[in-house]
Amino acid sequence: MTEEFKTSKPIYRQIADRIIQQFVRGEVSPGEKLPSVREMAIQSGVNPNTIQRTYGELERMGVVETRRGQGTFMTEQSEMKRQLRVEIQREMIETFIQNMRGIGVEDGEIAEAVEQFLSGKGTAGND
Repeated sequence: MTEEFKTSKPIYRQIADRIIQQFVRGEVSPGEKLPSVREMAIQSGVNPNTIQRTYGELERMGVVETRRGQGTFMTEQSEMKRQLRVEIQREMIETFIQNMRGIGVEDGEIAEAVEQFLSGKGTAGND
């Protein structure tokens, strides 16, 4: 199964983000062994060097650990999952606000629309 990748972000980073999101959603468990570099490269349809870079980046971030002769495993640090979730939330909110401001929506209007949406009063922007 070959993945589709965006041109706006390096492929290794897109794969790392996907693994992080799977971890945060609980699709990948703490301590779970990840596919080998070769297996992940085949699954993703990319060069093994790209996966090696992905795993290296995730290890640098503390999301995975490599055990010599055993493979690459998701971290077992329970705090890491919470930290990653908070980071993803912040990035998504920041992108949302930048997009809204980009179309001329004022901060007060953004807050009001989000509040209405969350309270179930219909879709944001409907009067």
